[in-house]
Amino acid sequence: MPFDSKNFLKSLTHLPGVYCMQDATGKVIYVGKAKDLKKRVSSYFNRSQADSPKTQVMIKQVENIEVTVTHTENEALILENNLIKSYKPRYNILFRDDKSYPYLYLSTDHDYPDFRYHRGALKGKGKYFGPYPGAGAVRRTLNLLQKLFMIRSCEDSVFANRSRPCLQYQIKRCTAPCVELISKEEYGRDIKHATLFLEGKNEEVIKALTEPMQRASDALEFEVAARLRDQIRSLREVQEKQHISTDGGDLDIIACTISGHHACIQLVTIRSGLNLGSRSYYPQYVETQTEAELIQAFLTQFYLNPNSQQKIPTEILISHGFDETDLIENVLSERAGKKIKLKANVRGDRAKWLAMTLENADLTLKHRLASNKSQHKRFETLQTLLSFKEPIERMECFDISHTQGEATVGSCVVFGPDGPINSQYRQFNIENITKGDDYAAMSQVISRRYTRLVKEEAKLPDLILIDGGKGQIGVAKKALEELQITHIPILGVAKGPTRKPGLENLILALENKSIDCDSSSPALHLIQHIRDEAHRFAITAHRQRRKKARNRSTLEEIEGIGNKRRQNLIKHFGGIQGIAKAGIDDLANVPGINKNLAQKIYATFHNNL
Repeated sequence: MPFDSKNFLKSLTHLPGVYCMQDATGKVIYVGKAKDLKKRVSSYFNRSQADSPKTQVMIKQVENIEVTVTHTENEALILENNLIKSYKPRYNILFRDDKSYPYLYLSTDHDYPDFRYHRGALKGKGKYFGPYPGAGAVRRTLNLLQKLFMIRSCEDSVFANRSRPCLQYQIKRCTAPCVELISKEEYGRDIKHATLFLEGKNEEVIKALTEPMQRASDALEFEVAARLRDQIRSLREVQEKQHISTDGGDLDIIACTISGHHACIQLVTIRSGLNLGSRSYYPQYVETQTEAELIQAFLTQFYLNPNSQQKIPTEILISHGFDETDLIENVLSERAGKKIKLKANVRGDRAKWLAMTLENADLTLKHRLASNKSQHKRFETLQTLLSFKEPIERMECFDISHTQGEATVGSCVVFGPDGPINSQYRQFNIENITKGDDYAAMSQVISRRYTRLVKEEAKLPDLILIDGGKGQIGVAKKALEELQITHIPILGVAKGPTRKPGLENLILALENKSIDCDSSSPALHLIQHIRDEAHRFAITAHRQRRKKARNRSTLEEIEGIGNKRRQNLIKHFGGIQGIAKAGIDDLANVPGINKNLAQKIYATFHNNL
């Protein structure tokens, strides 16, 4: 039964609120907000205004409209954004941002704390700095902290078991707190100065370093004075290189560019006067929207996301202004607890920064479109090579990684016509198999992956690629047959006799035949790309799992052995191997180790042999 808009509009209120349009299945296809619900919703059913092809198609699908009245238009804007994030309606402008923002984390639970890269929930005890636009910005900042303040960079497990300074101390990147070559008080001052630096208070740091430098010079401690002088000089150089804002404040610069049905939003982040870098966003479902409409949608989705930890700066420069600037400013100001200004018409340096950001957005979009065109050509060539009647729209590739059977990990990467779909990558920790059995590992990965997809009724791939030969193809095919999945083609990618790229053996499992492909073919390049990406993802996951297992010292597993006793044992025996070879009486001679602890240590090492 078609939607009766006339009867619906008769009873609709003139109050502000949010409306959700639903299709015949009850799925929300569009969410909007309005200062006057009756006027806004009525406009969709007025033919003179429904001139957008997208709007016409959308209205034909509407079977129901749910309305939520709010007290103010501000509340409606916030609710609209929350519903868009929740429902992801197909006709709303959506911005894909699969990764959370990274932070620098300073733990307060350690006598000699360090700054670490952190991504995820901010739950740990300590201080967080950021967010940063990307991992590169965080790593550059960590590198600066090591250069300027010689803050340690080692893991706690390494720190607790050092008996002598490492290479970082030799190259003047660390003050060796692991072996107490610096006092807690002195190291604490370095941490304080590093914190001030991250907060943009460089002048305070320089002032704090100038006084002790002068005292050291007066006391004829020229080596100390020279080190402080070099530190001040380095801080000045960093300040000159990185400062973009004359007032040293917080600022975001947002620019938008459109080409056809594609758009790019470029965000540049300035914090405490320092340029932290940029990030690009590509809105989905762009058809007749203008740059101003896209920027307005981006502002609400980016800053009003209830799960976001993004700090709102006091000033936001935008490349295109829009009518509801005052409304967005009021809502952002309420969220931030301070006055927020949106500025489109700027002069001087700010105009130059805005023009630079807009140019970067344009270049980024052109590069993406060129890459997408090439990617689509590769998919078409692969379809022809494999003689598929239907287009290939989704491929999944699997690989296994381990070191002599240790920490075995399986990877699954997903590609679409526009390239890798990183948010849908998955890794699998392989358990309960014979070490080094790649066939059993592959069978487990395939089974776990598609059991879940079938259970969730999720989209299945049009092609499965296996990094391996007939053996791996056979176990993958068997695992799929057990799940009654027999229609998906499996393509094996085995290395040739010389293992050189371009000489791979391609085996199509359904027809059990080898595929000949020229080394210059775009189809082969696509296969190599997804195969290499699966290998990279698998080996990265494997190394992380192996590192996690190896970073934990055997001594840490023994109850009653803390940092001090671990250090005493390592210093006495020269390392873990010496401790493992020691007898109970030898262990009991170490300060702090009694007979009972010595027996525990001895039993732990000899039971693990």
